[in-house]
Amino acid sequence: MSETSVRPDPVMTEIGRGMELGQRGERDAAREVFAGVWDRLGADGDPFHICALAHSMADVQDDPREELVWDLRALEAADLVSDERARLAGVASPVAAFYPSLHLNLGDVYRRLGEWDLARAHLERGLDAVGTLDDNGYGQLIKGGLDRLAQRLAERSGEPLSVPPSEPLSEPPSEMTEVNGPASA
Repeated sequence: MSETSVRPDPVMTEIGRGMELGQRGERDAAREVFAGVWDRLGADGDPFHICALAHSMADVQDDPREELVWDLRALEAADLVSDERARLAGVASPVAAFYPSLHLNLGDVYRRLGEWDLARAHLERGLDAVGTLDDNGYGQLIKGGLDRLAQRLAERSGEPLSVPPSEPLSEPPSEMTEVNGPASA
């Protein structure tokens, strides 16, 4: 049996366009693109698409409560995505590799909302899943984000970190070296 190539996915292409707008600081334009995709997908659409869309839409929200809604949608959808579905979309890593970033985002938004116990719970879940990440620029970006979240939570509580950082706290790389499915920090 021969390996078939992955066909371009028009929904993921549009989500990618929104991500590019968001990365350029055009948050309103990115939200418009994402809202258009959401209108077509709806809550019962393909979980892979919903996960990618919601994860990206959360990143361009100005209100942390709205960000939380989208982050929770992304996590819920990820639970419904199979490794086979992700592979068909061109994602090389297992779906389990989505979770460190999803939990990082949830931990950070809960921190900003003052929900310290929920922030710590998602930090721990993200750290528990960090072994699923490749040792590349993206993996380092997410690990660094989890380290910074742990540091912020430790500074807030005055307690030492319960889990040592995976790497020294530092700024994330200026660019992601790969885009591999619905993952951003």
